[in-house]
Amino acid sequence: MLLIDRVIELARLPSDRLPARAMGLARFSLLDWMACGIAATDEPVAAKLRLLAEQEAGNGVSSVFGDGGVPARMAALVNGATSHALDYDDTHFAHIGHLSVAIYPAALAVAEEIDASADAMVEAFLVGAEAAIRIGIVLGRAHYNQGFHQTATAGAFGATVAAARLYGLNREQLRNAIGLCSTRASGLKSQFGTMGKPYNAGIAASNGVECAKLASLGMTSSDDGLEGLQGFIPTHSPAAEPASDGSIDNFIFDDNKYKLHACCHGTHAMIEALLGADALKGRGLDDIAALVLRTNPRWLSVCDIKRPRTGLEVKFSYNWLAGMTIRGDRTGDDRIYRDSLVDDRALSAFANKVEVIGDDALTDMQARGVLTLKDGAKIELHHDLDAELPQHVLAGKLRTKAEALIGARGTGLWQAFADLAGKSARAVGSALRK
Repeated sequence: MLLIDRVIELARLPSDRLPARAMGLARFSLLDWMACGIAATDEPVAAKLRLLAEQEAGNGVSSVFGDGGVPARMAALVNGATSHALDYDDTHFAHIGHLSVAIYPAALAVAEEIDASADAMVEAFLVGAEAAIRIGIVLGRAHYNQGFHQTATAGAFGATVAAARLYGLNREQLRNAIGLCSTRASGLKSQFGTMGKPYNAGIAASNGVECAKLASLGMTSSDDGLEGLQGFIPTHSPAAEPASDGSIDNFIFDDNKYKLHACCHGTHAMIEALLGADALKGRGLDDIAALVLRTNPRWLSVCDIKRPRTGLEVKFSYNWLAGMTIRGDRTGDDRIYRDSLVDDRALSAFANKVEVIGDDALTDMQARGVLTLKDGAKIELHHDLDAELPQHVLAGKLRTKAEALIGARGTGLWQAFADLAGKSARAVGSALRK
């Protein structure tokens, strides 16, 4: 079966064939995405895109974080960028992509437009996310290492599938929507550390709504925009990987991971390893002579900024984050990542003690290291983010995160939407507004 045919089958999968565990995680992703977006409402990139939305004519049918209704495509753009502005959203490591920020904005915008149920919106997100992962896996590591941002590229296809499901596109329309997306999907890693990174997520969500809508209006495209001649995969990946052999009933989305620290996900294994080192408890930065950290080489081009220039760049700096973690800074609180951190003398001095080494033996979710104390003692470090948390434990951690981000409003989100039965997408949308 061609990849595009598999994606079309996935998009049309009946509700009763969507795995219960994956649906549970998809609901968690909704709540986590909402909290991240609400917390970022006043970020500069969010304000600028709301201004752009106000200037675009059309019916205000879809909600945006911090404001009223705007056209669905524009709502997807604003909400995608806003919810990724803090870089605190979920990640799937099979293709290194942030799923919620690219796909939920498209699913919510369309679901509000057509007045769908909240459950239908979550189902659309889930199949869109699964499609994005599977396409991202085929694009492969070479695509990411070449400089493409999978959140924006594979994510755009996921957003298209989600929107297409909600619009009720038939097979031929779905094929056209995916083909149209193949000529729209874009996003570069060179934007990391700037407003362009969250903008990438907004582009993906916006592209999804636009391509699905155009296909529903009868716009045509190439027969196979994914793997066909000069399609997206052969033109955007120098070394594409084989498609997953797994049944579409076995969802890879089950491995989705959630951020509990407000920084690049590539640094989280290191942070958890440091937090879990009992021998380090009670010791400070001055007690440490050196830290040698081993991480997957993929992360060296993403979050190994040796001398960050801004608070945002601190989120992509192993050297700074190691010192902050050992010192006891609350890495889960986005408000601490101020520009003044780059001038912190203690962190600057400690950064000189940190050596980061790429190690192909480690997965994207693992970190190993050795801390050498000034008395010569050594502390072994290791953590694997792939360790699965029970859903009730994960729910508790995500609720705590939401409350840390937006206070009582986070508590309210979990009280109102932990159970979506009988609720509409428009009710979810209304919770994004001030």
